Amino acid sequence: MDNKISAEEMKNEGETTVKESGIESHPYAFHVSGPRNVPSPNWKDLINSSWRKDANYKRTVMACFIQAVYLLELDRQENRTEQNALAPKWWIPFRYKLVETLKDERDGSIFGAILEWDRSAALADFVLIRPSGAPRAVLALRGTILKSQTMRRDIEDDLRFLAWESLKGSVRFSGVLKALKAIADKYGSNNVCIAGHSLGAGFALQVGKALAKEGIYVEAHLFNPPSVSLAMSFRNIGEKAGFAWKRIKSMLPSKSDSQISCEERGATSFPVGLKQWVPHLYINNSDYICCSYTYADGAQNDKAAANKENAKPTNCSQAAAKLFLSSKGNQKFLEAHGLEQWWSDNLELQMAISNSKLISQQLKSLYTMPAAQLTPVKR
Repeated sequence: MDNKISAEEMKNEGETTVKESGIESHPYAFHVSGPRNVPSPNWKDLINSSWRKDANYKRTVMACFIQAVYLLELDRQENRTEQNALAPKWWIPFRYKLVETLKDERDGSIFGAILEWDRSAALADFVLIRPSGAPRAVLALRGTILKSQTMRRDIEDDLRFLAWESLKGSVRFSGVLKALKAIADKYGSNNVCIAGHSLGAGFALQVGKALAKEGIYVEAHLFNPPSVSLAMSFRNIGEKAGFAWKRIKSMLPSKSDSQISCEERGATSFPVGLKQWVPHLYINNSDYICCSYTYADGAQNDKAAANKENAKPTNCSQAAAKLFLSSKGNQKFLEAHGLEQWWSDNLELQMAISNSKLISQQLKSLYTMPAAQLTPVKR
């Protein structure tokens, strides 16, 4: 017997439960706003895993887990109990369980959660082993919630990124880094994912990068990551001035061996065979918070074109990311920045390995690190 349960069936069951309990349907309830026609894990996944074969399935589940973190905080603020909590419905259908919440020590707000594969729940559905591609554990991080109990600390970190393009000074950064490293050590980095939306995606990107520098490569799914900062704006101005000066210098007489290599700049690319960290970014062009990730690395392209005939081979690695673009056309900001779009049935995506200028800037240090700092890959 196929015990596959669709989201539509779960919706009907949820509506019945709501009516029986007399509780009004909440707009964030899974059966109201969650994904449709997404199967729960079943025995067929032992042969043909949705996690491995269907990239849309993994994206949907990761987005649902992040939504669960938003709702964990809203459940806390609105004093919901286990009986009427909204959050669990967003991980239970996928056979995961909550094992830990990450709380901001300054205000007690929940900003992250660790979800693990629920073997007991899976066995009840005759899923004897974890489907291929399903992570043992997922660390999910929410973005900003504009409610009084957590708004101050959320916006404080938003402004931190806006000013410095770095979240390392936040108490949340150290908490996320510690938690991610712990589950990577427990299950192995290949069995762990980190996922975040908006501000949470910013933390996920920077924490994932920090672990990659240690040779710990964790799969990352970043939804609407922040891309606008004052630091980036000032750097772009400086880069434009520097590029103009280099163009002038190139017109002047120079030695034949004047081309500067990665090693001459005091840096080196990763040695052959060392794994590259490639995060997954989900971007909507109508979202001004994240749309800068779509800008191509024009300076690199211009330089490559100018030196096409005389260029020498280089070992400098290029930072890369799997960039998924929503192709729905112009949208209002709240819709374009919303998390719900990423589990929508009518979502149309374009995917590419991006040579994004911003990704190159943010991940460049991973691939041009001094040789003494390179760390072998850890499994």
